[in-house]
Amino acid sequence: MHCETSSIEKPDEAAEAPGEVARRRLLSVRGEPLFLADWSRAVFIHYEIPAAELQREVPFPLDLHDGKAYVSLVAFTMRRMRPCLGGAPAAWLFKPIAASAYLNVRTYVRHHGEPGIYFLREWLNNPLSVRLGPLTFGLPYRFGDLKYEHRHEMGTLNGAATETTHQASFAYQATLTEPAFTACPDGSLAEFLLERYTAFTAHKNKRRFFRIWHRPWAQQAIGVNVADDRLLARVWPWFSQATLAGGNYAPGACDVWMGRPHRIPAR
Repeated sequence: MHCETSSIEKPDEAAEAPGEVARRRLLSVRGEPLFLADWSRAVFIHYEIPAAELQREVPFPLDLHDGKAYVSLVAFTMRRMRPCLGGAPAAWLFKPIAASAYLNVRTYVRHHGEPGIYFLREWLNNPLSVRLGPLTFGLPYRFGDLKYEHRHEMGTLNGAATETTHQASFAYQATLTEPAFTACPDGSLAEFLLERYTAFTAHKNKRRFFRIWHRPWAQQAIGVNVADDRLLARVWPWFSQATLAGGNYAPGACDVWMGRPHRIPAR
């Protein structure tokens, strides 16, 4: 998975697993991928949301599963973000933004037949990244105090994210339910929610997308208890109609390929 000539071979065109389709799309554009990063210890918490309420604030058509719309929170830590090319000197230049904890709030969309996610909001604890994300990728970043204890080896999956300007928090505890980590079953809700490789964004009337690729998540379902959801309720009135739909946990993905942002022409 390292970004070297030998590892970016042309993928099997006949493969139709979501990750392989995504890999083919990413490599179809010259100069991709742009960055590499590790995504560590990811907790996914899923909510079912009334589709009509959600669609009102999402500028792309929702992608539904069995007629239902979902919003997921993803709590993880990014490490070792660095340019795909340039080796150690380039990685050294990226040290100020190489690591951060994230709480992503995303929903599921489809644009011109391509499935992806749309970020409703993202909290992270790196102030420099908070400034750069909206300008470069159109990402809806906010600064937050994020504290995660994702120690699956000890059976502990706890976390809290607080937006300090409003003192509103999202806090959770989760428990592992399976003895091992496996790929999402084909056609399952877990595959629909986790195996996403394109992100669509909108910022100041500019719509963009960027693609990523990593090996399929090794994951398992988790039992989730949300102790505090005031952070979400403060931002989105429709959250009062949300139904907790479960969660997943993945130890992580190494050397994730991250593509450059591309403009989507105005309609």
